[in-house]
Amino acid sequence: MKIYTKTGDKGETSLVSGKRVSKAHPLVDCYGDVDELNSTLGLVTAQLNNETFKESLFKVQNQLFNLGSNLACDNEDIRKKLPQISEKHIHWLEKEIDQHQSQLPELKNFILPGGHIAAAACQLSRSVCRRAERKLIEISQSENIPSQYIEYLNRLSDYLFVMARAINHYNNITEPQWQKED
Repeated sequence: MKIYTKTGDKGETSLVSGKRVSKAHPLVDCYGDVDELNSTLGLVTAQLNNETFKESLFKVQNQLFNLGSNLACDNEDIRKKLPQISEKHIHWLEKEIDQHQSQLPELKNFILPGGHIAAAACQLSRSVCRRAERKLIEISQSENIPSQYIEYLNRLSDYLFVMARAINHYNNITEPQWQKED
């Protein structure tokens, strides 16, 4: 399989159905953000030495690939055959959040992205996730987007925040706290 096809040289790309659309199409922009998010999670895992964290993030990366494929599909019959994002994925994220939260010190101040390099990268992933979520919400105002896609991204950003905290905690690194300047 060739990596370059030259079919996108004029600013168009193909959806899963084969339909050609502008690379500036809102859905293409949104699944591009989901792809960027997945790439930032690869950066997080490359910095980790905790296998449990790596396994959880690998699971998220696969779920994001599934979400991106669904966003890239404009044909309902084809979409039904793709791996879906469902309530079970949202519940899994909630369970992971609760498990990590139970082991973390209570949050009493705003924290800044930083600490361990993987924690900082995880915070970057969280902000990319929020951008993808905002774009998906905007798209949902004019197109039929399953609500669980938005819920998943919303919960995922919470998970990534808690994961960043857990990474710092696991590595015995004090979280950088926001210092209000006068």
